[in-house]
Order: sequence, then C-alpha cells, then structure tokens
Amino acid sequence: MGKTLAEKIIGMNAGKEVSAGEIVIANVTAALVQDGTGPLAVKQLQKLNLEKAAHPDKTVLFLDHSAPASRKELANDHMTLRQFADKTGAQLSDVGNGICHTVVNEDYINPGDLLIGADSHTCTGGALCAFSTGMGSTDVAIGMALGKTWLRVPETYRVNVTGDFPVGVYPKDLILYLIGMIGADGATYKALEFGGPTIDKMDMEGRFTLSNMAVEAGAKAGLIASDKVTRDYLKKWKRVNKWQEIYPDPDADYEKIIDIDVRQLKPTVSYPHTVDNTREIEQAVSDNVKVHQVFLGTCTNSRLSDWAIFAGIVKGKKPAPGVRVIAVPGSKKVEAELMKHGYLQTVMEFGAMILPPGCGPCVGVHGGILGDNENVIATQNRNFRGRMGNPEGNIYLASPATVAASALTGYISDPREFSRILKPLGTIPDPVKLTRAKAAKKTAATKKKAKKAVKKVAKKAVKKAKKKAAKKATKKKAAKKTTVKKKTAKKKR
Repeated sequence: MGKTLAEKIIGMNAGKEVSAGEIVIANVTAALVQDGTGPLAVKQLQKLNLEKAAHPDKTVLFLDHSAPASRKELANDHMTLRQFADKTGAQLSDVGNGICHTVVNEDYINPGDLLIGADSHTCTGGALCAFSTGMGSTDVAIGMALGKTWLRVPETYRVNVTGDFPVGVYPKDLILYLIGMIGADGATYKALEFGGPTIDKMDMEGRFTLSNMAVEAGAKAGLIASDKVTRDYLKKWKRVNKWQEIYPDPDADYEKIIDIDVRQLKPTVSYPHTVDNTREIEQAVSDNVKVHQVFLGTCTNSRLSDWAIFAGIVKGKKPAPGVRVIAVPGSKKVEAELMKHGYLQTVMEFGAMILPPGCGPCVGVHGGILGDNENVIATQNRNFRGRMGNPEGNIYLASPATVAASALTGYISDPREFSRILKPLGTIPDPVKLTRAKAAKKTAATKKKAKKAVKKVAKKAVKKAKKKAAKKATKKKAAKKTTVKKKTAKKKR
C-alpha cells in the first residue's frame, strides 16, 4: 500500500516506514516558540535542568505576539527568551522581524522537515511539504532540548481541488468553504492533504493560506506536495539546494476524499463566533453588516499578493466614514517587498494605520482591540469570542479582496463589484514580474526615445550636410560663372 504525505514525511524523520494510527518517536528538524508560549517552555526546561537546544540553528524564538511589548509583564517575557537564546545559541527573531509562521517559512523550513511549534498555526509550514504541527509548550520544550518528539501518525483526508478560480474568489474563500462544509471539528487529528490541478497551479502564498487554516477544521497538519512551485519559492529565499520532490503515492490509503470544484465557489465570509459559521457573499451583503474596523494582516493573509489585491482595490480612494483600517506586514522581508512595489504607500495613502511586522490585533493583546458591539472584517484565521481582546466584539473573516471592498463601503461587500480591477486568480501578474515588465517597458520606451533622438540628430545632420553641400555647390557654380565671365572679358580685350 502506498503512503500519504503525512506517512512519508513522518517516516523520513522516524527512520522507518510508518502507517496511520502508529505511535512513533521522530527526529525534530526545527522547533519554534513565541512570546506567548515560549516563556513557559523555557521555565519547564529550567525546572528539569535541561536548558539547551539540540539544534540551535533550527530552534527559533519569536517575539511577535506583543511586539513591541505592550506591558511590563510581556517585556519581561521577552527578556526570558532573549536570555535563553544567549545561553543556548538558539535563534532569536526579535521585535519587528515578523510573524513566526511567516518568518519560519522564509528562513528555516524545507520539504521533508518535521517542525513542531508552540502555536496552533505552525501547520502553515505544510505548504512547503514539511510535517508542521502545533503542540503544547512542554512538548515543544522537550523537542527543542532533545531533538526528538513522539506523535501518533494521523489518518489523511485528501482534498482534491479542480477548476479555475472565478474573478474575486481566492484560496481564503476555498479554505473557508471547506471548513464550513466539514465543520470546525471535521478533521480532528487528521492530516489534510491538498492536491489536484488547481493546487498544482497555485502559488506558494495561496498554499500557505490553505495550510495555515487546516487547524481551524481540527487538523493536525495541512500538507501540499513539494513540486516546481516549492522549488521556485526556495530559490527566491536562497536555499534551492534544500529542495526535494515529495509526492503522495498514487495508491495511498486515504480515510476520506473530498472533491471541490472552485468554479462553483463565491466570495465567502465567516461569521462570529466560529470559523465554520460561513456564508456566501450574497447572504452577507443582504445582512447589511456594518463595519467599524478593517484588518489586513496575520499569518494567514499578509504576504505580497494579499497586499497587492487589497491595494489594487483601494488605490486612490478613502475608507467609508467611520471605518478604521489597520494593516500589518507579515514580516520585515514582506514589508521591504511592499515598499519596493508601492503597495505599502498605496495602503498608507488610503488611510490605513501601519503597524510593525507581527501578529498585531489578531491576538487581542494590543494594536486594535474592539469596542463593545463593534464589527471587524479581517483577513485573519480565527474569530472566537474575545479573540481580538473584547468578548463583546464581533469578528468576520474574509479574503483581502472582500475586506478591501468592505472598507470602501462601510458594510460587508462583494469584491466582484470591482471586477474591472480584479482578474481571475490564475492570470493576476506576479508583482515581481509586473515590476520587471514595467521596467522593461520603461527601458523599451527609453530606447525608442533614444532611437528617435538619434534619428532626429541624423536627420538634422543630413539636412545640414545637404545645406552645406548646396552652399558649396552654389559657391562652386558662382566661382565657375565668375571664371567664365573673366575669360569672356579677356577675349573681348
């Protein structure tokens, strides 16, 4: 019997073939903690007299949830992690560097790795075909110190995705649709394996969105095969040498197969207070939901393409009266890309408050806590009661396009109203390629201008030469005439 991605990757790290349901001890390739969970992990290791890191180069401590620290207790927690990094040689991703699930994939994780993290959205790394999963602080602490962990190999639900995305529909809509269909506990302790022609064509940023929200259906991991798209992503971040092709076997044994044709999907909104409480956009629009705050950010949707979509819709416009807009880049590297392509400036000019790279309002610690009975529409992954700092606030989840449209109207709105701006997902130019094309166009225009100028100069030179030649000819003619006159006069004499 063939193997699923989960069985293959766990087997690679356990050093043997494994099957779903089996409990194994596996090598930990990488481990992460953040400022909310890391201090507990460090204290547990101190209690056990085990304050060390088995793989310091792949043990990463992130200061991202309250960054910069919003109160003294959290500032002290930051000190605890800094001291642990100094003592063990572990990597410290300091304040402003970005969200753990964005940065760890930019800098540390590769196909075939086994990543454990003291944060539930560690599963984001599954988009790189790494078995990435969240665990409790104590389990992660032991994994950090000893370089090993134990886990039960999960059964797998295969999600086959076909068709081209309609205009205004994105991977965020796909994952919200899936969670709404199977429920918030529909894949508890299963691996969701995404595949099919649509996934094959999907860029890495869209894949990260899918893997990131696998846990919102209860899944242990959200995995995608390692292919050319994966290779290109690793090449971008200077570690193409870490790429390996990993696919599930054709005869792999799946507990369940789910087929989704994205051509049937519409923009989707998740209503308070559970992620599986989803509605299609027409229903959301008819509900006339007033928006008080808009949030573009988090480990789900704060990458280059997300900002490109948002910026494309809001460019040159202003938010509806009474709407606050908060935007947070996913990492320092994302922020640099946004500046390079002009998206950061566009969103700032729109009137958004730009916060430092990090988790920001998503965790309800600081940077955008809701007031009583206020509604926010956000690109984040979770809308539990009190998630953004106030149990009396209401969180609606949607794609960057739906969030942008809602910012303009002041009510949850259909992004397809902006179909002249939006294009089908598969045909949206890559921002980098777009910039290169723009530069090439500019260069071509400059060359054309230069050619024209050369032509003009040449024409002028020819004209001048002709004029000079004509003048010379006239002088010659005049000289000849004078000579003839002189000869005639001589003869007469």
